[in-house]
Amino acid sequence: MSVTTTEDALPAGEYQTPEQEMAELGAGVPSAGELSIEEINPLNAHLFRENRWQDHFARLRREDPVHLNEIETAGRFWSLTKYDDVRAVDGDWQNFSSAQGMTLGLRVGSEQQQALAGRITPFISMDPPEQTAQRKTVRGVSAPSNLRNLEPLIRERTGKVLDSLPEGETFDWVDTVSIELTTLLLATLFDFPLEDRRMLTRWSDIVFAIPQPGGVVESQTQRREELMECVTYFERLWEERRVNPGNDLVSMLVHGEATKDMPTAAHLGNLLLLIVGGNDTTRNTMSGSVYGLNKFPDQYDKLTANPDLVTKFVPEILRWQTPLSYMRRTATRDLEVGGKQILKDDQVLMWYVSANRDEEVFDKADDLDIERPNADRHLAFGYGVHYCMGARLAELQMRVLWEEILGRFERIEIQAEPERTFSSFVKGYTHLPVQVTRK
Repeated sequence: MSVTTTEDALPAGEYQTPEQEMAELGAGVPSAGELSIEEINPLNAHLFRENRWQDHFARLRREDPVHLNEIETAGRFWSLTKYDDVRAVDGDWQNFSSAQGMTLGLRVGSEQQQALAGRITPFISMDPPEQTAQRKTVRGVSAPSNLRNLEPLIRERTGKVLDSLPEGETFDWVDTVSIELTTLLLATLFDFPLEDRRMLTRWSDIVFAIPQPGGVVESQTQRREELMECVTYFERLWEERRVNPGNDLVSMLVHGEATKDMPTAAHLGNLLLLIVGGNDTTRNTMSGSVYGLNKFPDQYDKLTANPDLVTKFVPEILRWQTPLSYMRRTATRDLEVGGKQILKDDQVLMWYVSANRDEEVFDKADDLDIERPNADRHLAFGYGVHYCMGARLAELQMRVLWEEILGRFERIEIQAEPERTFSSFVKGYTHLPVQVTRK
């Protein structure tokens, strides 16, 4: 394997993505009804931290479902907010390429964009056939046989965590349950030392965190330094697995035909993708499931009365929560979407969070309905060649969690509104105070 130094693994310098720049300027954005349609910018992270995104997307779906914004650092980017448009673009990798990044990055063609793309490129930021070959390397983690083998371990650990929860005391569900369970499993999938498992959580948190004073990271320099620590840690694991491979994700990447000769930084891209995919998404759905059932107590009553509804609850909470708000594509030629002219190299954001609330597809889409007949049509896992390969594993974790919860607790009650992630990409929770009542 060709190995770059850790200093080469990440681009130097203090650069900002458009999402980060808008975070500094976007506080106090008016309600959707107070803005002209041209002024609505769904990428504003404040809308998500303040849980005010719903009306902005509802208005775009009604009035301008293929919506143009133009920002100096980002160039032109389009927001797709209707289900059919999002699904169509996500399934068309020839005309809408992933090769220039999965989230909104810097202006296409800039030196910084090229540096990022050339050094850290996970397979989600590739097109077939390269994407197909690298994805195949780690696909075995979600094979049915592996899921059957993992379920007893997931159930055992879930039971232990739930049994340790204090009764009659307020505690943080995010840290105590959601992060703990997802990080335990992620460490198992990587064969990562359990005593260091919270490092995986930290690296996941900083990947898309917006630098700000007192935030997850305070500067791009801090982010770069901590991700270099990630590179150094995994370099050691790669060398160990080269000699003593196992049935884990690191070994799969080190020995896979499509990945074994990749440089360190390229491996980092795939590792961060797997860390975020296995950590942020599931943990935020776990937290969102408790929050959602508390916001719709009739649905909580229905679930406790009939625990067999768990299998219907899982796809519905994935639709309602949608833990990753969007993915980005880049148009490879001039074409038309929804009557709008998309130009070659325009960036196109597929807003899953909006598609999953499309009233033309999901009746009373803002409501949580655990008996929704078409909940499994949600786009929380994407669509097409980039459909989340860990989808079945995430569903398994959610099913097991609620099967174990319903067997132990009369209720999990939130004590205050949650604190939410400062990001328009990761739609999540940083703190959710709850109390439990045991049976």
